[in-house]
Amino acid sequence: MTGPLDPSRLEAKPRRQAAGDPAREMGACVIRLEDVHFGYHLLGSRISADCDNPLAKSLGKLGGILTRSGKRRVTVQALRGVTLDIKRGERIGIMGANGAGKSTLLRVIAGIFPPESGRVRVAGKIAAILGQSHGMDPELSGYENIRIRALFLGLSNDEIDEKIHEVAEFSELGPYLDMPIRAYSPGMKMRLGFSVSTCFAADVLLLDEWLQVGDQDFMDKARQRMKEFYAAAGTVILVSHNRRLIEQNCDSIIIMEHGLIIDRIEVDRPSSDDPGHASIPFTADLAD
Repeated sequence: MTGPLDPSRLEAKPRRQAAGDPAREMGACVIRLEDVHFGYHLLGSRISADCDNPLAKSLGKLGGILTRSGKRRVTVQALRGVTLDIKRGERIGIMGANGAGKSTLLRVIAGIFPPESGRVRVAGKIAAILGQSHGMDPELSGYENIRIRALFLGLSNDEIDEKIHEVAEFSELGPYLDMPIRAYSPGMKMRLGFSVSTCFAADVLLLDEWLQVGDQDFMDKARQRMKEFYAAAGTVILVSHNRRLIEQNCDSIIIMEHGLIIDRIEVDRPSSDDPGHASIPFTADLAD
């Protein structure tokens, strides 16, 4: 059984920045990717990267391009020269087939995956919801995982102490927060992850299909929280297969295919100045 978490050992370290002021260099942009490449290396794989191999053809249709380096390593090229600028306050939806590189792109922006080549610059603090258990230890309690995820966001222990009760109240998990999260249902993990990532101030929020889980009462709370985030001019990047959801909540849609951005489409929505369009509900009929 894992012993009590010692917060003093987990004090967040400031993220190293390149020389100069990133915010000044990037102007209105909060995120900038320049010719970014990233691949998953499969050591000892028996899959041939030969273009005539039937299995390689099937995998290529599903996702990234297969290449071979040496005799025993096949690489799935998940991102291939991605260049992208995202401005402050923009709400971007990312769509594409399974394996197109959508989730990998979010993880590269979040700093979880370092690019193999190219450059990623972020001017601001990122909050990411990239899966029910992302950044969580199943053997630790809900309270301990709140602290861990907040430290991942770059907060100090003093800042976490000021907010931890607000996170707990928003999650509505009550006494379950004292239990290891391996006992949580998928919906409970989603509540905890969303509560942590949105209770602390951030400049960019990354969301990867999180809306697929959760009861209606919590969805209503989450929708209100997202409205507040939008009102604060936060930048949101949402990955989903639900086009209606993205069109309701995003300004533009990025289409990905085989690790490439092949299109960027502006969404034609009513202006926020329109009295009949006071706010955009961050939800959709997921049965569609």
